[in-house]
Amino acid sequence: MSGGTDTRPLVVVLGASGLIGAAVARALARRDIRLRLVARRCPARPLGSDAETRVADLTTGHALADAVADADAVVNLVAHVAGKGSWRISESDPDGVKVNAELARALVTALGGAGSRERPPVLVQASTTVQPGAEESPYVRQKMLAEHVLIEATEAGSVRAVILRLPTVYGHGPSRTVRDRGVVATMIRQALSGGPITMWHDGTVRRDLLYMRDAGEAFAVAVDGADRLAGERWPVGTGVSTPLGDVFRLIATAVSEHTGTPPVPVTRVDRPDGARDADFRSTFVDSSAFRAATGWEHRTQAEEGIRRTVAVLAAEGGHE
Repeated sequence: MSGGTDTRPLVVVLGASGLIGAAVARALARRDIRLRLVARRCPARPLGSDAETRVADLTTGHALADAVADADAVVNLVAHVAGKGSWRISESDPDGVKVNAELARALVTALGGAGSRERPPVLVQASTTVQPGAEESPYVRQKMLAEHVLIEATEAGSVRAVILRLPTVYGHGPSRTVRDRGVVATMIRQALSGGPITMWHDGTVRRDLLYMRDAGEAFAVAVDGADRLAGERWPVGTGVSTPLGDVFRLIATAVSEHTGTPPVPVTRVDRPDGARDADFRSTFVDSSAFRAATGWEHRTQAEEGIRRTVAVLAAEGGHE
């Protein structure tokens, strides 16, 4: 435990201003812990929480060591992606390796140098679902490198690392400052603006869609169960892969019901130049091992999650 009069464990969330970060903070705020939220822009404190908030660029100076000082557990959600949430980063992007891979090594060093401990600190790392062929993506390769670093550090006794491999996470933040720029939110905004929902294929490509609150609770139970989970990679998802054509039609219907306007069309368009072959492969996630180890279950079905997201984004004005 950390020093001072409050002996509750200190859990630090890095990347707490993002969509998943806000959900993780909300889930952890229900635990009997001290909570520190760190991000490049001021993270939202969960309602009723006394969480400490910090603004920091974790790639500069001593910012990372300061952020995790005295931490009993760290949840690392920091990631570098291109543009507005796209994972299509360039091989030559220097921030990709620095943030997505090297930050994991720096975290191990920072936590290992935080003083004497009875047990190594917990480090829960956000990673990504890895399907056959996904290794062609620089982002996926960088995340896999971070995984390797953390598995080695766990075997060496430096940390107790738990790696959660996530599928497509979607939803909405508690404010305009926390935005989902993934495929679900993008198509919802498109439909709210009255434009057609477009897809690059015939709609049969499947994705496992995990609602943000379920993702947040997965990280919280990973912190709780680190002793059982450390040193392993854990796929986390709903276990249901839905054709994107069905997802997009569900979005069109949900927007129509919310706005009282006719559903926008779902149309096929030509494959763009930047598309990768992995974009046209279906994603299947077997999270049975994680469920068995933790008791975690996803609670939000796609229909409910999409309707909630439509309602929030419509209240915000729908589009950028």
